[in-house]
Amino acid sequence: MIHSILADKATRLFLVLGAFFVANALLAEMIGVKLFQLETALGLAKADFNLLGQEHLSFVLSVGVLPWPIVFIMTDVVNDYYGVRGVRFLTILTAALIAFAFIVMYIAIGIPPADFWVGMNNNAGVPDMQAAFAGVFGQGMNIILGSLTAFIVGQLVDAFVFRRIKRATGDKRIWLRATGSTVISQLIDSVVVTYVAFWIMRDDFSFARCTAMVITAYAYKLLVALLATPLVYVVHAGVERYLGKERAHAMREAALKLRDTP
Repeated sequence: MIHSILADKATRLFLVLGAFFVANALLAEMIGVKLFQLETALGLAKADFNLLGQEHLSFVLSVGVLPWPIVFIMTDVVNDYYGVRGVRFLTILTAALIAFAFIVMYIAIGIPPADFWVGMNNNAGVPDMQAAFAGVFGQGMNIILGSLTAFIVGQLVDAFVFRRIKRATGDKRIWLRATGSTVISQLIDSVVVTYVAFWIMRDDFSFARCTAMVITAYAYKLLVALLATPLVYVVHAGVERYLGKERAHAMREAALKLRDTP
């Protein structure tokens, strides 16, 4: 029976899209502890502006934003061919795997290290490997809760908005439903992760400071969403070539008719 399941192109496509969805979401969470200066990465002068009473702001972002465009694209493609229920399934599965990964990392941090391992990279500028390991993988609970909450809410909003736009426009205007849903969902994502992680879970971040952080982070995400739109067409073309135009069209029609609830 398993051979017949894997022989089906639509099933294999869902597995591939789902694998990229899960892998990139996990990667974003794992590497998200590192911050970078966007202007420096682009070879530009560092921005220095005031916003909502917050001085000397610039575009400091988590490197976790780098894999997210792939998650956006996978979300839209899965929604187009497998419906909201397909996106919901992958979102819940990914959230569970991210939570599991954090639990495993905390256990790994708590296991006493071998004495020789702690200082084995001293010559490379890492005098305490245990401290480095804990610093990289031991993200604060506020970040974990904020990130997971934002991921779940953002993905579900993305799927809902995508479906509403598609129902209004039909099978055309891929750019509108893909970009429109991402623009709205990433606003929700930016608001949720920032306020949960830094305003609700901590007492040293003011509402104004968190709001300024939301605006700068969302400005980047909005730009990326617009730039990534052509890639949605590339992936759609690849899917149609793999499935065949007739079956691809039938799957899109069927996905639109599926009910949102199981």
